[in-house]
Amino acid sequence: MIPDEIIAFLESRFQIHASRALAGGDINQVYRIDSSGGVFCLKINSAGKFPEMFIKEAKGLSLLQAAKELRVPSVVEVITLTHYSAILLEFINTAEPVKDFMFRFGASLAKLHDHTASFYGLDHDNYMGSLPQSNRKSSNWIDFFREERLEKQLRLARDSGQLTGDTNVLFSRLFSRLDQLLSVDRPSLLHGDLWGGNFMVSETGEPCLIDPAVYYGHREVDLAMTKLFGGFSSDFYHGYESHHGLVPGWRERLDLYNLYPLLVHVTLFGGGYIGSVRRILQKFS
Repeated sequence: MIPDEIIAFLESRFQIHASRALAGGDINQVYRIDSSGGVFCLKINSAGKFPEMFIKEAKGLSLLQAAKELRVPSVVEVITLTHYSAILLEFINTAEPVKDFMFRFGASLAKLHDHTASFYGLDHDNYMGSLPQSNRKSSNWIDFFREERLEKQLRLARDSGQLTGDTNVLFSRLFSRLDQLLSVDRPSLLHGDLWGGNFMVSETGEPCLIDPAVYYGHREVDLAMTKLFGGFSSDFYHGYESHHGLVPGWRERLDLYNLYPLLVHVTLFGGGYIGSVRRILQKFS
């Protein structure tokens, strides 16, 4: 149910004709809103528990939209009230993918990665799922990935009581070898959380990105996430390489980059994700 505080705010903007809860809201309540002002997607969460989450999401969507390579929902309004925060977005109708959808999606992602900056990171912090994501700028990719991604997330996982001393030793060994294991590339604009649940097929057959965790980083980070939970066919990678070739050894490096989202899942859910982290650490130890 949409909280009364949010209803009152929306009714100051337009007349609500209908609302319907949508699936996929692990962190937020998500609704379709039919109104006198149009059809919107409304996402709601706790103003106190996730401060400025939707402000950061709006900034990320705007960065992706400005690149003009992949469709993202337009931001209508960010709402911050006493108890709840919300973001009102363009509602995008979905369709079934046509035969060449994944190829085009991969090529478009490669074009997005051509958008660059003079640094790794971002000019503001944001969120990775429901956890804060630090984006302190750096001129060195491997330092950024170690310090801003692995070390900070490792501290959160330790604080949650999920990791043993042996796992910490394996991480120490890995950190000493990252310079030899990772490649360096120019900073690319990343979606940052590109798993199968964060893209849609629009009504016009376009790939559409949602729920970003943007920053400028190594493009292999986005590719790694596409492999973590599946949902991307071989045509996607062929499309990517049709526009932008990949550095030899990229497939072997994907596990290293997926340590970051796996640590996020360890902090939030524990369980089997700890085993996945340890398997990667042992592979590269």
